[in-house]
Amino acid sequence: MKYLPLFTLFCSFILLLITELSFAADMITHKQFIREGDKLVSSSRSFELGFFSPGNSNSRYLGIWYKISPETVVWVANRKDPIPDRLGALTISDNGSLVLINKNKSIILSSNSSKVPENPVAQLLDSGNLVLRDSNDMSPESYIWQSFDYPSDTLLEGMKLGWNLKTGFERRLTPWKSEDDPSPGESSLRLDIRGVPQLVIGTPSRKWARSGPWNGLQFGGIPLMNNKIFKPILVQKEDELYYAWEPFDDTVITRLSLNSSGHMQRHVWDERIREWSIVFSWPYDKCDNYAQCGANAYCRTSKTLECICLKGFESKSQDEWDTPDTVKCVKKSPIESDCQNGEGFQKLSRMKLPDVNWSNQNMNTKECYAECLKNCSCRAYAALIEGGGSSGCMMWFTDLVDMKQCSKRFTWGQDIFIRVPASELAKELNKKKRIKIFVSVSTVCGILILGFVFWNVWKKTKNRGNTFISSCSFFVDAMKFIWQPLYFG
Repeated sequence: MKYLPLFTLFCSFILLLITELSFAADMITHKQFIREGDKLVSSSRSFELGFFSPGNSNSRYLGIWYKISPETVVWVANRKDPIPDRLGALTISDNGSLVLINKNKSIILSSNSSKVPENPVAQLLDSGNLVLRDSNDMSPESYIWQSFDYPSDTLLEGMKLGWNLKTGFERRLTPWKSEDDPSPGESSLRLDIRGVPQLVIGTPSRKWARSGPWNGLQFGGIPLMNNKIFKPILVQKEDELYYAWEPFDDTVITRLSLNSSGHMQRHVWDERIREWSIVFSWPYDKCDNYAQCGANAYCRTSKTLECICLKGFESKSQDEWDTPDTVKCVKKSPIESDCQNGEGFQKLSRMKLPDVNWSNQNMNTKECYAECLKNCSCRAYAALIEGGGSSGCMMWFTDLVDMKQCSKRFTWGQDIFIRVPASELAKELNKKKRIKIFVSVSTVCGILILGFVFWNVWKKTKNRGNTFISSCSFFVDAMKFIWQPLYFG
C-alpha cells in the first residue's frame, strides 16, 4: 500500500504527458519545426499537414490532406516553388511570420504579416484550415494568417470564394496542372460580381462556362445545387461578397474542387467502399460552354445539341457562322422599329439567364415589366430573387448571350421574358386564337356526338322502367354503344 501514492503520481504524470502531446500534435510554436516525416494532425484527426510528392514527381511540397484519404490533397503551400530534396521545413520566424524554408534556410514562402503576435502558434484546425494566431487568442477574427485565404483547387466547408470589397483581395480556385504537378493551371473558378453574382470558369481573357446569376437559393444554371448534401450560400456584406457552402449533415464528408480539365465537381466520401464519389460535374453538357449558340439564341439538349433563335431573329446560312457549331441569329426585319406600339414579351421557362445584366432589388415584377416595356433598349427582364415569391428585377440591354434551356430532370433554371416585335406577337396571338377555336369546335362536336349516342341508347331503354337496374342497364348499353365500334375497329 505504501507504493500506491507513488503509482498514482506516476500515472497522473503519464496522463498529463499524453494530454500534452495530443494537444501539441496539431500545432507548433516559435522555433519549432515541421520537417520531413513530421506531421500536424487536427484535434479530431480529420486532416494532416506534412510534406509529400504528388504522382510520379520527386519534388516535395507542403500540403494538407484528409487523414482518411492521404492522396486527396486539399491545399498546397508552395505550388509554384517545389523543394528539390527532403530538407524543407515549416517554422515560425523571430518576427512572428510562418515561413517555409529550404536546406539553406532561404525562405520559400512567408505569411508576411505586418502584425507581430506576442506568442505565435501555427495550428491545423479541424476544418482543414492552417492558421497563425496568438496562443492566447483563438478568435477567427484575430487570425494573423490562414490558409483558407489562399485556396488551391478545393473549397472546403468554411472557405470563402469571392472578394474583400475594401481591399480588392480575391479568393479563387485554380486547378493542378496535372496529377504530378500542383502548380496553378491556366483556368480558375471565381465569383464574378459584375451585375448579379455568378460563378465563372475560365481564363483572364476568356470565359469557359458561367453558372447564371444567383437567384436567392442557388446559381440558376448549375444542376443539383439544391440537394440534401449541402446548402449553397451567398454572403453579401458591406466589406465582402463571397460564395460558400455548408453540409446538411455533419457526418457527411464532402468537398468542392476544380479539376485540371476545368470542371467543378462535388465529391462525397463513401465509407463503405472508402472512395470518393462524384455527385455532379459542371460544365454539365455542351450547352454549358460559354456562348455555345452565339447571341440572341438559346441552347437546348435532348438527344443532340440544338440552337434556337429567339423570336424576331432567324439563322443565317451556315457558311456565315462564326464557328461550325455556333448559330448566327440576325433580326428578321432590320427596318422594323425596335420600339413600336404593340410590342410585348415572350416567356421562356427553365432558362439559364443571359450574361451581363442590370439589377434593382427594390422593384417588384410588375414594375420590372413596366420599366422594361417603356425602355426601347431593354431586351428582356426577369425576377431577381426566386423562391418564396419572386421579387427584385433584372434587365438586359445588349444582345442576349449564353442562354440555355435547362433539363426537366433537375430543379434549376428560371423564367425570363424576352422582348418580341409586334409582328411576332401578332403571329403568336393568331396561333393561340386558332388553337382556341379548334379546341372549342372539337368540344362542341364531342358534346353533340355524345348527346346523339346517349339519346339513341335512351330510346332503346326507355320502356324498361325507372329503376336502379334500368339505370345501370342504360349505362352499360351506352358504354357498349360507344366502345364497341372503337374496340372492334
